[in-house]
Amino acid sequence: MTKLNISCAFDAGNIIVNDASDPGNIRLSIRPDTNSDFFQWFHFRLTGARDKMCRMVIENASEAAFKGGWENYKACASYDRETWFRVDAAYENDTLVITHEPELNSIYYAYFAPYSMERHADLIAEIGTHPDVTLRVIGETIEGQSMDCVSIGTGPKTIWVIARQHPGETMAEWWMEGFLARLLDDDDPVARVMKSKARFHIIPNMNPDGSRHGNLRTNAAGSNLNREWNKASIQSSPEVYHTINAMNANKPDLCFDVHGDESLPYNFIAGAEGIPGYTDKQAANLETFLSGYKTSSPDFQTDKGYATTAPGKANLSMCTNWTAHEYDCLSMTLEMPFKDNANLPDEEFGWSPDRCAKLGGASLDAMLTVVDDL
Repeated sequence: MTKLNISCAFDAGNIIVNDASDPGNIRLSIRPDTNSDFFQWFHFRLTGARDKMCRMVIENASEAAFKGGWENYKACASYDRETWFRVDAAYENDTLVITHEPELNSIYYAYFAPYSMERHADLIAEIGTHPDVTLRVIGETIEGQSMDCVSIGTGPKTIWVIARQHPGETMAEWWMEGFLARLLDDDDPVARVMKSKARFHIIPNMNPDGSRHGNLRTNAAGSNLNREWNKASIQSSPEVYHTINAMNANKPDLCFDVHGDESLPYNFIAGAEGIPGYTDKQAANLETFLSGYKTSSPDFQTDKGYATTAPGKANLSMCTNWTAHEYDCLSMTLEMPFKDNANLPDEEFGWSPDRCAKLGGASLDAMLTVVDDL
């Protein structure tokens, strides 16, 4: 009889095995983020369970950062680490119970389709061959990984696009793949016009250390990067520190920060309405962009999302608020679901890497509607 084995000793892996002696009662826990109490991301490989109904119980699910993330959630699974499909999961008795009968002897399970640092390296290497791309390293992380920044376009406006401040929100870098693929498509008229109107500065992964460690929310120092923008330092948040320095040299007219939301099953944008001195121009630009995004992608909507912050009450430690206030620009946070888009559900795949990429490409249409007014 083949013995069960569960491993997470690979890029972005995360699980603690409490008991794997019985496939019908596998007991697991999620390891907290590096130097932090945050956790929710999991990613592990199960072998030896072919044609066995497995019941995998994540015992500390009730202590996760966002318990609402487990409601109506289905886990992601893959045999080949390319195609990720959904499997049954239920939040019950303060635990997350994943049930699945693998068809093959090796299978991976994850909170969302992983985006490894190896894939990031492949992405940077691939786009770096395009003649329109200028690649530079703007600094290093706590653990010495490169902060890759890609610059594209020759226009007078400056657009910054960053993703994955929270490393477990892997949908943000899948979005980046689609965004970059369209922007670098020489046959796409929208991409050609946008490159003539703007210079893009793009950081596909803001948190390489957290990504490699399998963290949900923090870097190697235990810092939540999206709470560091008004106090960034080399010691706790060099990723933000170096990005701000790069932004100061190329001040944004538009800043787009790409994220994922654990609880809400929708794609939506949070603006900077609560910053001190929020202007009519910023408000008008936001409305134009939102309307354009809804037109370009039925996966995007504006009915559901976060409550608008009261005037003057914005948290300036967050990227969108800090950049909107500092540079008087249009600044936005895109949130995508870990679950599915409830308005356009897909029973087999849920919200998926392919759909993230298509939403990334569609953002160029929205940018085109507002770029002349920035």
